[in-house]
Amino acid sequence: MKQALVLAAGLGTRLRPLTDHRPKALVEVAGHPLLHYTLCRLEAAGFTHVVVNAHHFARQIEDYVRTHAHNYDMDIRISLEQPQPLETGGAIAHAAHLFNMELPLLVHNVDILSNLSLADAHDAAAQQGRSMMVVSQRPTSSQRYLAFTPAMHLSGWVNQATGEVRGSVVEGESRLLAFSGIHVIMPSLIRQMATWPERFSIIDFYLSHSDSVSGYLADGLCLLDVGKTGAVEQAERLLLAQQH
Repeated sequence: MKQALVLAAGLGTRLRPLTDHRPKALVEVAGHPLLHYTLCRLEAAGFTHVVVNAHHFARQIEDYVRTHAHNYDMDIRISLEQPQPLETGGAIAHAAHLFNMELPLLVHNVDILSNLSLADAHDAAAQQGRSMMVVSQRPTSSQRYLAFTPAMHLSGWVNQATGEVRGSVVEGESRLLAFSGIHVIMPSLIRQMATWPERFSIIDFYLSHSDSVSGYLADGLCLLDVGKTGAVEQAERLLLAQQH
């Protein structure tokens, strides 16, 4: 069995006004909501158990899953976060009881479109028994990058805009790579979340457990973060082109 958590609880502030009356997960691109594309890719990759976390306009996400779940050959459940969203790390800890804690868990931001083989990323983590962050060598608007050793073990984080560095970042040796918003976390690491606050960032958590985390660098990765209005238009052009 392959299992996944789709992170869909965010406020979607960068997508306003599209998210003034609906959650980011239900913003439509080329005729379908973002959540639909993520669920389709998970289904195609052989995932059979999926949890979608919800906070912002949570009822709309619950309604979508209830009325559309039959379209996907997967068991789909909701992890409700109230009265506040629990951030990327807290979301995993909060939903952990809905998963088989003997198996790896793939986590996927709902606003990410990519050509990544989700099955390959999942299987690589499972075979190595290590949590893996899918990364790529690309510029980011935030200028924030994860640092990895030559062996692709997580070592640190750097904000090139401010010069802030966390962990170990060695000039000329560290590989600075951009996080994709897709990762596979092993059950042993999820259990370590029990001592953390209710709300926390998965980046902070991974940096504090860097000896257990590797980077997964996919060849030819094409990735689009549909987090702002202009990106929605770009995603529509991309998806429509793929349909013809």
